[in-house]
Amino acid sequence: MNNIPVTVLSGYLGSGKTTIMNNVLNNRQNLKIAVIVNDMSEINIDKDLIADGGGISRTDEKLIELSNGCICCTLREDLLKEVEYLCKKGGIDQIIIESTGISEPVPVAQTFSYMDEDMGIDLSKLCRLDTMVTVVDANRFINDIRSEDLLIDRQQGVSAEDERTIADLLIDQIEFCNVLILNKTDLVSSKELEKLITVLRKLQPEARFISTTFGQVDIKDVLNTKRFDYETSSNSAGWLRELTNGGHAHHAPETEEYSISSMVYSRTLPFHAARFNHWLEQLDKNIVRTKGIVWLAQYNQVACLLSQAGSAIDLKPVTYWVAAMEASKQRLILKERDDVRENWDIQYGDRHTQFVIIGTDLDEEKITKELDNCLLNSTEIEQNWGTLKDPYHWSIQ
Repeated sequence: MNNIPVTVLSGYLGSGKTTIMNNVLNNRQNLKIAVIVNDMSEINIDKDLIADGGGISRTDEKLIELSNGCICCTLREDLLKEVEYLCKKGGIDQIIIESTGISEPVPVAQTFSYMDEDMGIDLSKLCRLDTMVTVVDANRFINDIRSEDLLIDRQQGVSAEDERTIADLLIDQIEFCNVLILNKTDLVSSKELEKLITVLRKLQPEARFISTTFGQVDIKDVLNTKRFDYETSSNSAGWLRELTNGGHAHHAPETEEYSISSMVYSRTLPFHAARFNHWLEQLDKNIVRTKGIVWLAQYNQVACLLSQAGSAIDLKPVTYWVAAMEASKQRLILKERDDVRENWDIQYGDRHTQFVIIGTDLDEEKITKELDNCLLNSTEIEQNWGTLKDPYHWSIQ
């Protein structure tokens, strides 16, 4: 009962998930496979390919509003129930879940990694999340990553409150997977394909890459691979590796050939929020991904998270600086956290800016100079930072 492996297929609409699913079922080698389609579109899995003892079912997604106002996708209770039922019923060798094209993979993985307290279902005791697959359309990726369209702009069945862009979703799906299938490679030239793989590898350095046409994959590459590890996948994003390595990650020769590079911008002075906002608004199109922590002078109490994917840019407060907390909490954290204590600045405490920039033909010297010009100057440092021009007008509790 504990050994039923689960493969999850993620990928934007039209990437080829269903074609891959049908090809896997058609070459299942006598495996009894249960298929769950977590999609709002019509099911187009070939039912004749479902093995005896397997089955096909459909679940839906819903949107929930979290306390911080964020809209996130989550799996409905019927998916939990369906997987639990299939596992307890037995008689199957494998479960494959095709996620909706607008689904983020992390909540899916969490469904299998943690107990649902409300329902009393712990899928981790019934099955094993074996492989997280993301399918990328080689022909459309570059256009989609640069698109400014929201998911709702393309009428993808999302809630009116869902403010995610196509680029946001693509990056989320790429950064959390352990197998990445680059499909429809016949629609791009060999040179374009090589460059695309280099870009994707910079965004996702850990996953196994598979290039294919018409969704033709070896089932051994997607079923019962024993490759998935939640912690590893959570830390597999390229930007996170760059930060971990202090911006000194190894750059392969093909990265240099196609001018794919990354840089880490790190400073212990705050940005003037208005100047930094202007820099973000004028962001070069060759910057594909930016992520990290930002210190804004006008919001000296809180650390802000910067997350950019293509044309989509998000900057928001995420937590209080330890230096902004009351003395007793500061002492406790400094006692327990070596990383905070070792990097503590005598004047500013743990306040700092550090984020990764990944892109093509990056002019690191130019970008660094532009960002340095966004920092407070010597005159502004002596002013009341709260009186400086504020483009955001956030309400910080």
